[in-house]
Amino acid sequence: MNWDLITVSFVVGVLASAVRWAAPILYAALGEVFTERAGILNLGLEGIMLMGALSGFVGAYNTGSLWIGLLIAALVGMAMGLLMAFVSVTAKANQVVAGLGITILGGGLSTLLFRLFFGLRTRPPTIKTFQVHSLPLLGDLPIVGEVLFRHNVMVYLVFVLVGVAWVVLYRTRFGLALRAVGERPEAADTRGLNVTALRYIGLMIGGALAGLGGAYLPLADLGIFWTQMTAGRGFIAVAVVVFSRWDPVRALWGALVFGGAAALQTALQTLRAPIDSELLLMLPYIATIIVLVGISRRAEFPGAFAVPYSRGEK
Repeated sequence: MNWDLITVSFVVGVLASAVRWAAPILYAALGEVFTERAGILNLGLEGIMLMGALSGFVGAYNTGSLWIGLLIAALVGMAMGLLMAFVSVTAKANQVVAGLGITILGGGLSTLLFRLFFGLRTRPPTIKTFQVHSLPLLGDLPIVGEVLFRHNVMVYLVFVLVGVAWVVLYRTRFGLALRAVGERPEAADTRGLNVTALRYIGLMIGGALAGLGGAYLPLADLGIFWTQMTAGRGFIAVAVVVFSRWDPVRALWGALVFGGAAALQTALQTLRAPIDSELLLMLPYIATIIVLVGISRRAEFPGAFAVPYSRGEK
């Protein structure tokens, strides 16, 4: 292991990389906070993120606009959220099975559509990604500037969305209503709240944000699309929600923990650490398991979490 490479600039680079790794997970986690606050478990995030990645890439590739790609990704994610809503809320199917079905659908459909759009090529199609922008004054700060204020616009956007999500959930009537249908849907129903509509909206918000999280990968990071490129980030996002105890601000810290684990495994490979590369690649997922084991026993799930609601039933 080459210890000479561990310098201040190297450590700062790892921390900045952790922020970038955390961004797509945080998008999906924020959406899942809304979904689970409404009482629905959506294990389809992985499939929704894959569809968001594909649709965002195709949209940007064909229009030349990354912003149009993002809009398309959000709309496709919202449509996938609507599908999950119909299956889990209207049809009242088992939410675990429905979510896994959405994941399988998204994985297979994104692969099929990519081949239909682009065919078989010796070189994969590419696009230009969002460029890194240093925020005025803040980006010039030592250490902190490079870690937090020299990123692409999608990183800054997800930080803003953390604050927006917190305000919406805890300082608006809509947020109060959404949390009410997740805790006591029968009580919310008697107060005139439309439980079905609110759960649909929660899943649509969750789908749109998961679509943006998937689109982050080709539009803000890699510039290409490949099958299964989310590599489990959707499931990690679900773990982040449990870690955060359904709070948007805590979700930020949770995403940074997992982003840090991913950045660390890349750094250790750069340092040629005497650890098998396969074991290093497992590091973010090992962190996921450890966190779930440590937190899940103490987590206070919403009162009606993953329980279908029918008016008149107790």
